[in-house]
Amino acid sequence: MRGRLVLAATPMGDVGDASQRLRDALGRAEVVAAEDTRRTRALAKALGVEISGRVVSFYDHVEAARIPVLLEEIEAGHTVLLVTDAGMPSVSDPGYRMVAACVERELPVTCLPGPSAVTTALALSALPVERFCFDGFAPRKSGQRRTWLAGLANEQRACVFFEAPHRLADCLADAVAVLGPDRRAAVCRELTKTYEEVVRGSLGELAAWAVDGARGEITVVLAGAEPASADPADLVDAVELRTAEGMRLKDACGEVAAEAGVSRRELYDAVLAARAVE
Repeated sequence: MRGRLVLAATPMGDVGDASQRLRDALGRAEVVAAEDTRRTRALAKALGVEISGRVVSFYDHVEAARIPVLLEEIEAGHTVLLVTDAGMPSVSDPGYRMVAACVERELPVTCLPGPSAVTTALALSALPVERFCFDGFAPRKSGQRRTWLAGLANEQRACVFFEAPHRLADCLADAVAVLGPDRRAAVCRELTKTYEEVVRGSLGELAAWAVDGARGEITVVLAGAEPASADPADLVDAVELRTAEGMRLKDACGEVAAEAGVSRRELYDAVLAARAVE
């Protein structure tokens, strides 16, 4: 009988966010692989749970060495519970390499869902977040950070990223320089903790606010870029392609205009103007 790997989300600050399933798993797992063993033991104590299994460290610098040992535990029929300091393993924290190793060996993997800074920040941002991307931590150096920000200039999805408090002001200043002062964003600080704070506004406003400094864990939500308005003249060929296939001009203009988000009348006039020139 083979065991399994269990990924478990842990509270970001308020221990009341711990699920009953996490409590049960901490008490029953034969092995608890923890990013910080002291913090995990402290969490268990706060939850009134006695860890009966073996606790081993599982952080970036020892991850590669620990994986073969943990795989052996699972193959021996044991449950390995993997937890990080806060939030979900594998999301900017150790874990995905262990999951990939289990999948490669066809060993069972499951997850105990729970707190996540990413989804919490999205919900609190007051920004359109039906579609979003997550970029982990922003690059540390200004040049690399500006290149990364330039890649978000036309990104229509909201973007979530983490930033160190001592780099937040510089990061937001770079964002203003690359994306302009009017792009909307939200800076979420100390989520679920006593001094939780969410500051919302334009990048220009947030950059000015951050000059005085910020403390704690920082998650930033950047609004998606507004879709660029297409020039009807650039869509004439798309209309003519449809008409060449037998579609009526008005119908072709209607389809292309709807896809591009432009006025059907303006597109129709642009097609007639282009034909007049030919």
